[in-house]
Amino acid sequence: MPTVMSSTTNSVPYGIQILQKLFDKFPSNHNINRTNLYKYSVLILTFITYAAYHASRKPISVVKTVLYQNCSTVNHTDPDWCNWAPFNAENHNALFGTLDSAFLFAYAIAMFFSGLIAEHVNIRIFLTLGMILSGTACSMFGFARIYNIHSITYFIAVQIFGGICQTTGWPGVVTAMGNWFGKGNRGFIFGIWNSHTSIGNIIGTLLAGSFVETNWGLSFIVPGIFIIVSGILNFLFLVVHPSDVNGGSHLNQNTQNGRKTVMKNGIRRQSPRYDYNVQEENEILKGSSEEKKPSTSPQEVSIPLGDISSKELSLLPSNKDEVKEKTEGSPILSPHGSQQKAVGFIGAIKIPGVIEFSMCLFFAKLVSYTFLYWLPNYIKYSSTYSPSESADLSTFFDVGGIFGGIAAGIFSDMFGKSACTCAVMLFLAIPSLYTYNLLSSVNVYINIAMLALAGGLVNGPYALITTAVSAELGTHSSLKGNAKALSTVTSIIDGTGSIGAAVGPLLAAYISNGFGWTSVFYMLMGSNVLAILLLTRLVKREIYNVG
Repeated sequence: MPTVMSSTTNSVPYGIQILQKLFDKFPSNHNINRTNLYKYSVLILTFITYAAYHASRKPISVVKTVLYQNCSTVNHTDPDWCNWAPFNAENHNALFGTLDSAFLFAYAIAMFFSGLIAEHVNIRIFLTLGMILSGTACSMFGFARIYNIHSITYFIAVQIFGGICQTTGWPGVVTAMGNWFGKGNRGFIFGIWNSHTSIGNIIGTLLAGSFVETNWGLSFIVPGIFIIVSGILNFLFLVVHPSDVNGGSHLNQNTQNGRKTVMKNGIRRQSPRYDYNVQEENEILKGSSEEKKPSTSPQEVSIPLGDISSKELSLLPSNKDEVKEKTEGSPILSPHGSQQKAVGFIGAIKIPGVIEFSMCLFFAKLVSYTFLYWLPNYIKYSSTYSPSESADLSTFFDVGGIFGGIAAGIFSDMFGKSACTCAVMLFLAIPSLYTYNLLSSVNVYINIAMLALAGGLVNGPYALITTAVSAELGTHSSLKGNAKALSTVTSIIDGTGSIGAAVGPLLAAYISNGFGWTSVFYMLMGSNVLAILLLTRLVKREIYNVG
């Protein structure tokens, strides 16, 4: 039976094309809402995508515990027999900090450019290439174990390469999510969705911890394979924009009694026979559009709502520019394709709230990424746990982060006050950090409880700012509906935060060496205070609006 192919067939991912053909070949008696199917597939795919990105960042924090350890506990003629050069020196913490910063500074700098590039390219291909390259970079660190590489230059180069490749992730997934999910309950939806960060950290920790004491090279290679496979899934199935599959209209098809029924914009038309061709299909759709002529101007068309639900209607383009968004069939770099102009860096930072939230995220990510890169090492230092046990215990920080991100989203939606939500959680995080440093060594249960509490309060504001707040600012009313700002705003906010993420682990390395881990926690508490102060103007504005 011939199948109807729209003019945007090339914009549809290959895996989706296969599914569409299967749906047409084996029609179901149940009415499958394809729009919702695509919508929630985007939710799942982007969740897996960024979980894979974070899983591939985590191994370095786990493997630090075996690259330098106390070899004197085991009788051996060489006191450094269990260490891996060049990390067997007394300045090993400084070297680890250098590796972290090489990755994170490269990530932070490249992020500003990544968002601008994402405005002009094919997002699906952009993500796919980025994930394959990120997996390659992660695996290259593990190859050092297999091929006996001990050059610090090699390790730093791999970290810089990985940092640049990882910047493809955040602008891509936020843009895809912003295209499909409206503003209603955005904080809650993004709060749940943003748990991919913590889930990815947990997956990366568990994968790396499984091999850290036997072959730490696999601690990098296995997460690298995970992100590469996830990138291939994106290439096959990720639908970045509703118009890629709907062509800007509500189009449903089903076959009954040998005749194909086509619905477009709420108008039902039936083909004259079973084996109609594409030309006849076009006539069917043409007939539906001719029934409703423009009543006032060529740009205003009265369209009956028919069977379109309010949720589906929210996905349809609100103006003709949105229909002309770049489709996935476009070249990855194309000077044409959308009538909307890119907002650019200067235009994006003029959006109210972008600067304040960006600087707040600088300190929020400084705290979060210090835990991300140093927590397993700190647990091993302050306790008698093995490297794998320390890695497993550190996952409770991310478990708390899952609930913290969801709670932040719920409170933000409930009260409509993102800045106040962030400020309260940042404030409560200060005593939780102090208490964890004080009591973590008492017993494992207190350690777990305090880790989960600190993780929720530290990661809650970070999750809210990087998701719901970024999406909200990227669609601010001052942009007059220009959706192309979303990638740029996202990259500015996350890029600024990533500079803080680069600074935190580096400071932790030098402070722990010179002044001990307690001083590191004071540094983290001070960062939270500065983050709160930076939100003061926005908090006052939100409180003032209450009255």
